[in-house]
Amino acid sequence: MSTSVVTAPTATSPRATPPAGDVRLTFPRIVKSEWIKLRTLRSTVWTLAATVIVMVGVVALFCLMITAGGNGGGGHGSGERPNGIIAFSIAATLASLAVAVLGVLVISGEYSTGMIRSTLAAVPRRLPALWAKGVVLAASIFLVSTVAVGISLGVMAPWLSGKGLAPDLGDSETVRILVGTALYLTAIALLAFAIGALLRHSAGALATVLGLLTVIPTTFAMIPWRPLQLISPFLPGNAGSMILVPAQTGTVSPDAVGAVLGPWQGFGVLLGWSPSC
Repeated sequence: MSTSVVTAPTATSPRATPPAGDVRLTFPRIVKSEWIKLRTLRSTVWTLAATVIVMVGVVALFCLMITAGGNGGGGHGSGERPNGIIAFSIAATLASLAVAVLGVLVISGEYSTGMIRSTLAAVPRRLPALWAKGVVLAASIFLVSTVAVGISLGVMAPWLSGKGLAPDLGDSETVRILVGTALYLTAIALLAFAIGALLRHSAGALATVLGLLTVIPTTFAMIPWRPLQLISPFLPGNAGSMILVPAQTGTVSPDAVGAVLGPWQGFGVLLGWSPSC
């Protein structure tokens, strides 16, 4: 008795064809993916909105005080001109707290949620991912800060032009402070980002950043100990804020202790804090 074996035709699996187009992992594509992540976060919208509101609000409040108080306490000779521009120094100092929060959350939020695993799976090398996050963060903060400066100038001009206290856009010092406002906020965000990447914990990183910007400088100023006075000018907040200080208000006292940094020297020290972290 013979049995015939019927064999089914073997299905040959088709060769995997490479997808059309170039799918290599490149830095611009990493930047694009980080931009998508950043703009879809609620924290991004809230902190950037807070940055604009704080800056415009402080400038508007300053203008209101000038209008209500006559000359604003600065109507003596050459001291009048900085009164309008000094509002941007105050506004940038307060807005720096908002951008510091965003700088920390951009990186520490991924560690707290575990999303950093997906990021590093897509980008095995850590440095390109961190650089891409830094580029996106810096560009976003600089753009929003520039917009906030422009809106603040629009708010300030109608109120202070008649008093001769509106910023003179043809003056190099005024331009330095206005541009420096956006640069200062961008550098603070990068500093916060660097500390967030180092500590990988939102609360700890925020406490460290706010301590460096507010608590430590105040403490050093209250303690009359020479070593602390020598270190104080090189703290990130103190050094970076030099780019926001008008020359008339930045006159050095003969009794001053420690280094006296110029506007761009101080900004350079602030930038140096980010890679050192």
